[in-house]
Amino acid sequence: MMAISTPSRGLILGIESSCDETAAAVVARGEQTLSSVVASQIATHAAWGGVVPELASREHLRNIAPIVHAAIQQARLAFDDLDAIAVTSGPGLAGALLVGISYAKALAFALDKPFIAVNHLEGHIHAVLLEHQQHSAQLLPMPALALVVSGGHTHLFLAEPPLDTHAEAQPAWKYKLLGRTLDDAAGEAFDKVAKLLGLGYPGGPWIDRLAPFGNPRAVTFPLTRIKSKPHLVGKTPRTKGALTSPVAALDPRFLFSFSGLKTAVLRHVEDLGLRSAAIAREEALRALDAVGQKLSLEDIRILCDQPTLDLIASFQAAVVDNLLHRAFDAAESVNAQSLLVTGGVAANSELRRRFTDEADRRGLPIAFPSLALATDNAAMIAAAAWPRLIAGQLAPLNLEADPRLVLA
Repeated sequence: MMAISTPSRGLILGIESSCDETAAAVVARGEQTLSSVVASQIATHAAWGGVVPELASREHLRNIAPIVHAAIQQARLAFDDLDAIAVTSGPGLAGALLVGISYAKALAFALDKPFIAVNHLEGHIHAVLLEHQQHSAQLLPMPALALVVSGGHTHLFLAEPPLDTHAEAQPAWKYKLLGRTLDDAAGEAFDKVAKLLGLGYPGGPWIDRLAPFGNPRAVTFPLTRIKSKPHLVGKTPRTKGALTSPVAALDPRFLFSFSGLKTAVLRHVEDLGLRSAAIAREEALRALDAVGQKLSLEDIRILCDQPTLDLIASFQAAVVDNLLHRAFDAAESVNAQSLLVTGGVAANSELRRRFTDEADRRGLPIAFPSLALATDNAAMIAAAAWPRLIAGQLAPLNLEADPRLVLA
């Protein structure tokens, strides 16, 4: 940690390339978004039913320079106006992270600007804080319970800000991991079930939009129960997300598992003979896409019979049940004063509605990011970098990508 003078404008360029979005943004003092530009790779990966790491890296290489320049132009700034460069250093795909890190390091060196490394999960938390500051006159009470739920992560953190937010050389935010998934992330489960049902990639948004046409109580999926697992002490967790505390170090009440739910959906599809209809649905949607037809909700709904719609609604309700019970139990356990729900799955409409209703019932303040900042973006990286900049927590120019970076 090094002491630095706080820049008056606090203009930070954030760069995000952890998975399949190349993003750049400029944020002032962690609270005012001057620009945010994102290049999505959905079209590139859709044919493969998921993100292909090698293709993701190639697309980042193609997009990184024009996206950064677009962010600077959108902010109506010059590169010399910037006070710091921030980049996602992990967790994520190694090759994808390296593209963003290499570009950011070169830029920081060429401009002689402070260089800041940001954990992707911390970025998602600060996406909520960034927008709350922009749209509310009241600060969220702290500490906060943060649920980060996306295609690659399902984590619960207790997030605490510095005691004195105006002090020079203050410590940055502190995070304590309370729970995480043991296997699939929630967003990954959404996409895999959507693929199983022939809905294409990414399937999570289609499940969200189709669920209202089904009966969420048609299929009973019990709440997942996690037992204590002392035999896993010191073992590598079976998850694509960050390496975190050993399972035995976490309260089993706050651990998630979605692989069993995914398997239960598969068995239901087989028992009801829905597989052939799913294959036909996938082929029909692929044919429509091949002729350039933009798919509407009605295009997909008419391809789904009622048992499929009921299964979709029941599956979504079960995922939200699991997330809701564990998040609110954890918040109560640690006496959290507010709840932050963030990440791609935070865009799900049923999740937002049910979490908001439960938070209101408990009198617990709750905040979500906008749909644009729920998915991966660089404004959240620039926002999370601000407290690190004024705390003097700079990264060396020999920083390497850490695909399994821990947030602590």
